[in-house]
Amino acid sequence: MPHIHLGISTCPNDTFAFHGILTKKISLRGLDLRIELLDVETLNQRLFAGDFDVAKASFHAALLLADNLGVLPVGSALGFGVGPLLLASKTGTHPRNPVMTSGSARPAQVLCPGAHTTATLLYKLFHPGEGQLQQTVFSEIMPALKTAVADFGVCIHEGRFTWEQYGLYMVEDLGDVWERATSVPLPLGGILARHRLGDETIRLVGDVLRDSLEYGLSHRADTIPTMQRYAQELTEDILFRHVDLYVNQWTHDLGETGRAALSQLSRHATLVGMLTSTSPTLTVF
Repeated sequence: MPHIHLGISTCPNDTFAFHGILTKKISLRGLDLRIELLDVETLNQRLFAGDFDVAKASFHAALLLADNLGVLPVGSALGFGVGPLLLASKTGTHPRNPVMTSGSARPAQVLCPGAHTTATLLYKLFHPGEGQLQQTVFSEIMPALKTAVADFGVCIHEGRFTWEQYGLYMVEDLGDVWERATSVPLPLGGILARHRLGDETIRLVGDVLRDSLEYGLSHRADTIPTMQRYAQELTEDILFRHVDLYVNQWTHDLGETGRAALSQLSRHATLVGMLTSTSPTLTVF
């Protein structure tokens, strides 16, 4: 019986998709799963540290981990209209302009949700050298903007639906910028597996993940307690708006379109020097 250390993000789309695994409503097909639920940047960091056999990760991190891990075709978050939002604490401002404080200019402070998140990669792609970047937990970004602790923030996850409640201002939808530049869906994150697991175990893990996803899609109401356990402040309406946006045809299978989106992300990362021409190519199992 293979022992698998599995990392799942606490985002509603993942707790929805993997509810069947977490509650053992589906067969684990003989797998012995040890599961941890963490925010995605912590999962990224733990993967870099060598933890987890299988885990959700940002595709930015996946590109940098391609020598040891590949992407399962099931469980990804990508699509149109799913991108991070660049928000501001004040209307009419932009991070390429200095912010005036006490009569002197200083760089704008821009909060990002983690050094290896796809959101940070997008900001660097489309706003190179603009503002002073600071990494923080995604859930702390909008409160910091509301109190003007920071000037700008790159907002992800459910913040796409709730940012107006904080009295903030949208500078730009980074997903829209990506779509105009590439004409492919934005790849945010996916399920990575270590090559050393071998083809048979990786296929088995993928089958279990797909069974769990299909269980959630067929038993939507059953997933609510699991989602609420890790997103206590969200209403059922917001939870399912999140699920309906991020769980789509490419979550079930990346397909050719998903693979093309990953190729575009890799190409753009190379253009700005985050990857080199000799960097390992990210494998889709």
